[in-house]
Amino acid sequence: MKRREFIKKVGTGAAAAVAATAMAAPSVIAGKKTPIKWRMQTYAGASLAAHVCKPSIDAFNKAANGDMVIELYNADQLVPTGELFRAMQRGTIDAVQSDEDSIGAPVDVSVFGAYFPFASRYSLDVPALFHHYGLNEIWQEAYSEVDNVTWLGCGSWDPCNFTTQEPIRSIEDLKGKRVFTFPTGGRFLKKFGVIPVTLPWEDVEVAMQTKELDGIAWSGITEAYTVGWANVNKYYLTNNISGAWAGSYFANSEKWNALPEHLKTLFQLAMDSSHYHRQYWYWWGEAHYRTKGGKLELTTIPEAEWKTVEDEALKYWDEIAAKSERSAKVVAILKEYSKTMREAGAPYRY
Repeated sequence: MKRREFIKKVGTGAAAAVAATAMAAPSVIAGKKTPIKWRMQTYAGASLAAHVCKPSIDAFNKAANGDMVIELYNADQLVPTGELFRAMQRGTIDAVQSDEDSIGAPVDVSVFGAYFPFASRYSLDVPALFHHYGLNEIWQEAYSEVDNVTWLGCGSWDPCNFTTQEPIRSIEDLKGKRVFTFPTGGRFLKKFGVIPVTLPWEDVEVAMQTKELDGIAWSGITEAYTVGWANVNKYYLTNNISGAWAGSYFANSEKWNALPEHLKTLFQLAMDSSHYHRQYWYWWGEAHYRTKGGKLELTTIPEAEWKTVEDEALKYWDEIAAKSERSAKVVAILKEYSKTMREAGAPYRY
């Protein structure tokens, strides 16, 4: 091929390539995707959500790289917490972070959400039960019977202790106390004279100041300091009715099924990030604020007396087990797990 012909052909090809690029560019810009947008509401108020939820959602939005954006709302911002499940079914919101007990999930396992009395002693008990004792499969089965809501997984939070205006040093001291707590925990505590009270999360601090409440059995000491409840209470009871709150992530099924696989995986990684963060944040905080908080005086009900509460919880387990075959299966697992932990000894159980 003569040099002049070669240069001519190369020049023609280059011009064609440039022309093709110029023609393609507008179509790429025109075809740029609009990000998928979700609205997600957590059970937690703003000061708590800043620790237990927001960092993982911020990370998700950054990693999604424009493919998807999740707008996070705090407790009761869009809909009251008790209506979250139905709102998610209808598609008013797309995802929820909460325990099923608080949002009134219409499944028999909802009673085991939040603080099922003495179901756990430490935060690691919850993921161990779900991942290695079969609770994942039981929860998936239960939610498969519900229209348009997908259960995505469970993680653990802090223990359930009493933060009060007056000291609690015996079971007798619980009688007549008006306490903000979770539905199932409240029903159990009524056996000891506690009066359970349900309020919007953001109203709790004011209710303590106006004496509408005598105390709170909704969290451990980390949250009491983080959200301001240590400022309106004087005492913290070291005995707890459960070692770890069990809370889940849920999504509207239509919205979840429409997501591409990479965004589903990314959301699940964000969930795991949130679960991991809470494990060490609460583990640090429960010890730190007991020893260095400076605002709450610690009280303790003697171990022998507190055992009567634990024994009553086992009777409560049997009451729940009688309500459905699936509930009976969960209670059997809890009993097996508890037995295994006792046999394993320290550090699992002392």
